Amino acid sequence: MDIKVTTEQGRVPVTIVHVSGDIDSATYLNFQSAAEKLIENGARYMLVNLKDVPYISSAGLRALHNLFNKLRSIHKDVNDDELRKKMNAGSYKSPYIKVANLSPQIKDAFELSGFETYIETYDDVSKAVESF
Repeated sequence: MDIKVTTEQGRVPVTIVHVSGDIDSATYLNFQSAAEKLIENGARYMLVNLKDVPYISSAGLRALHNLFNKLRSIHKDVNDDELRKKMNAGSYKSPYIKVANLSPQIKDAFELSGFETYIETYDDVSKAVESF
């Protein structure tokens, strides 16, 4: 797995994490650690570009969820009870982390695990950056 990081300016600075290779039990910690280091160094809006990721396992999905939680704890936009209610109603999407360019297999995994209920997905990096 390889990770490249760029920053683009939308309404806010967006850190784009371009991942190449599988995100699975052998690589998820590298992915999560790299992204957490970006957050520690000031990244507050993150787009994960999965264009070159053929496979993501439950460990990779868990890493994305951990990043969601870390960014949410920094921004504190809603409390836990309000978040659960909004997620159950389908009215919450994270304004802090989004993903782009999911393969059909990853999109299926994303939907089966319920991630699409709270993390927006895009087919185009530019449109994703504009959405922040």
